[in-house]
Amino acid sequence: MKCFSQVLALSVALALIFSLSASPASAQNVESVYNGHRIFIPQSSIPQPGRHHTNYFYVDSDKPSPSGPPSGVETPGSLACVYELVAGPAGCPVATSTAVPTGGIGAIAIVDAGYYPSAAKDLAAFSDYYGIPRANLTIKWPGTTRPPVYDDWLTEEALDIEWSHAMAPQAKLFLVVSTLENTDPTWQAVQLAAKLVAANGGGVVSMSWGDPEVAQETSWDKFFTEPGVVYFAASGDSGIGVSIYPGSSPNVVSVGGTSFNRNSSGDFVSEVYGGGGGDISPYEPIPSYQSGISAIVGTHRGYPDVASDFCCAPVYLEGDWYSVGGTSWASPTFAGIVNAAGNRQQSSADELTWMYGELANQTEYAADFYDITQGSSKCKVGWDECAGIGSPRTYVGK
Repeated sequence: MKCFSQVLALSVALALIFSLSASPASAQNVESVYNGHRIFIPQSSIPQPGRHHTNYFYVDSDKPSPSGPPSGVETPGSLACVYELVAGPAGCPVATSTAVPTGGIGAIAIVDAGYYPSAAKDLAAFSDYYGIPRANLTIKWPGTTRPPVYDDWLTEEALDIEWSHAMAPQAKLFLVVSTLENTDPTWQAVQLAAKLVAANGGGVVSMSWGDPEVAQETSWDKFFTEPGVVYFAASGDSGIGVSIYPGSSPNVVSVGGTSFNRNSSGDFVSEVYGGGGGDISPYEPIPSYQSGISAIVGTHRGYPDVASDFCCAPVYLEGDWYSVGGTSWASPTFAGIVNAAGNRQQSSADELTWMYGELANQTEYAADFYDITQGSSKCKVGWDECAGIGSPRTYVGK
């Protein structure tokens, strides 16, 4: 089973859709064709000036699948098997990779926009289907007024809570939601999420949304500095050379997208670049943890830092299943893996200093990360704009 094989073309297709659809006239999903797959971009994933967008897309159909997960999706067990988080069968085939992660510490907070009425019910159904312990989920929002429901954000929210919980089922889970504003979700929601995590033993915050970089962004980096919290952000879905914030912030772990190649028997064969965003920030100076790659990034922050599978994830929402791709999946997945690793880093900078430090020891680096070198001519040995230092291999070094 392959989700995509010509991964570079996906990023080109998405970038074209985004450029043509900056001011959508209707609420319908934007459809494209990629390598025989129909791709549906929801309105929430199309950039609009001054408003953060989600980073997910539907694969093959944006219509629900009520009878079960669509074909061609990975599972919590198959992903955990490929990333060596659990002991699984040779080749990690989807059908028989049923062992799922069991760890998790402190708390995970997901920041999104809009109230999600069926969050607890949907998360319970997803967990039961895959044999994951049920979550301790709490929904919070800044202020006293509950945000309205935003239909396009419901899939994002389901994706975020289901997959972060799947990777770290013992962590307490918070979904922090805000009202759509010019900066969306609000920085108040980010601050509330971090305080909740810190108050519940530390852990991680994941943000799957973003907006094109602007000079003002350096004044927002302070919102990702709560002690005891490691922040994660999607690097975007529009390919290399298209910048996005907060994925570009030096105070977050920026997560890019890869793709799994499987053979005709369903066995995992390789992991390649999947079309996730990557760039050298024009505004953020190089952080100290990237000093070892200054010959590549120069004087500014390069991203992503790491990457995770970009396609395709099963999502359960309001009684139905969908097949979804994007770095909106990668960010909560990697955040959950780091949470389950249990190392309790005190900041994103601490986490990233540890990760980047592995590049200096090739044996250790090869044991702890997959170096993504295929899928684009820009994918090189070591760090690159395709997938940062790579995707996870075991919990070590996370």
